[in-house]
Amino acid sequence: MSTQQQEPEQPESQEAPEDPEMRGAESPVDEKEKEGGEIDQTTADRSELEGETVLIKVFRYDPEVADKQEPRFDEFHVPFEKGMTVLDAVMYARDHYDSSLTFRHSCRQAVCGSDAFFVNGKQRLGCKTQMADLEHPVRIEPLPHQEVVKDLVVDMDHFYDQMHTVEPYLQQDDLPTGDLEEQRQSRENREKIKMSTRCIWCGACMSSCNIAAGDNEYLGPAAINKAYRFAMDDREDEEVKEHRLRIIEQEHGVWRCQTQFSCTEVCPKDIPLTEHIQELKREAVKKNLKFW
Repeated sequence: MSTQQQEPEQPESQEAPEDPEMRGAESPVDEKEKEGGEIDQTTADRSELEGETVLIKVFRYDPEVADKQEPRFDEFHVPFEKGMTVLDAVMYARDHYDSSLTFRHSCRQAVCGSDAFFVNGKQRLGCKTQMADLEHPVRIEPLPHQEVVKDLVVDMDHFYDQMHTVEPYLQQDDLPTGDLEEQRQSRENREKIKMSTRCIWCGACMSSCNIAAGDNEYLGPAAINKAYRFAMDDREDEEVKEHRLRIIEQEHGVWRCQTQFSCTEVCPKDIPLTEHIQELKREAVKKNLKFW
């Protein structure tokens, strides 16, 4: 059962105790001003947060607990530290205020893709997004257009199914049966597909796509990007490449993309997803051209 993310009445906010070590701490802004130098606004904003708490509003929903089946937002006051990320903030809220707060995370280095959230109205990776770069209070929700399992956790099964549809692995039909040789790739070809290999399967692009929201069969930008990564790899045979193009040029494939660039804007790895989709469209057209 999917849930509607509504903002009901706010419960009492929870505030962390003051850190005695931060009392009397001098702001870096003051030091800079004493020296007569200039400081940019971002640095000033971060300095103002030192020793303070930041307010986060976290989406809550638990279908297994009677009084938590109605979606709501809980507020937490989290002590700010330099370099604090959104993931750090929700982890602090879980560890110090409410151990039932549920979300996914693993590597904390923007590699595993498990902690994609909807932060201040945009899909972001929790471990990569700096709290100091956001407007406060910070509103943290599960990814839109996905079924909410609990709190910030969404069901990713459909996303993974779409990814596997494009057969995301290197294939060759004419591998030698005797001594295997290294399958070499040119430097130029590696540069061509380099950005597409950075996908971490976080689902942020799929969540931002209006087409995917209305068409449950649409492969989505992540899956099509994965198809691009292998279709453009010169180590695969032409027959395998044509097979991949047939998968993505179906009714719910590349032709459903309306070039809105929303997927490219939210990708935490800066992959030019929309460009890759357009290039695959051109490849599909070229393969079907007949000159007789």
